[in-house]
Amino acid sequence: MSGRRLAYLGIFLGLAMILSYVETLIPLSAVVPGMKIGLANVVTVFLLYRFRWFEAFLVSFIRVILSALLFGSLMSFLFSTAGFLVSFLAMLLLKKTGKFRTVSVSVTGGVLHNTAQILTAAAVLGSGAIIGYLPVLFLVGIVTGAVIGLLSGILIRTVPLKM
Repeated sequence: MSGRRLAYLGIFLGLAMILSYVETLIPLSAVVPGMKIGLANVVTVFLLYRFRWFEAFLVSFIRVILSALLFGSLMSFLFSTAGFLVSFLAMLLLKKTGKFRTVSVSVTGGVLHNTAQILTAAAVLGSGAIIGYLPVLFLVGIVTGAVIGLLSGILIRTVPLKM
């Protein structure tokens, strides 16, 4: 990996961390408990399309770890990791087919992220009652995933990188 490429990845990690912090300042949990826009996922989707998949994975996973350490807890790390792993894998597979645009990839990631988090919560709590919350989170995942996908698509087309 070249020094320039590594520097870009460091910049994108910093940007993802800033977006994660900004998101902590937006009180959406008052509207829908646990709701987040997923602003840092703009970076994840961008990296999926403009970098190698393992670089996108590495930057995104480091962001999940650092965000949990700085803004969350052990439980938030557990939920975020479950959501990240499932959504990243699905987004990677859809992107690799070449048949899906950033909005579809991002919506799928958003919905599956929420699904994995709810299933993880059900396992941790030992109760399936929380699964009833999935329809609300499906809707949230669709809306926020579409916004993130649109923003990512614009950035992918307009941000030049020299590597």
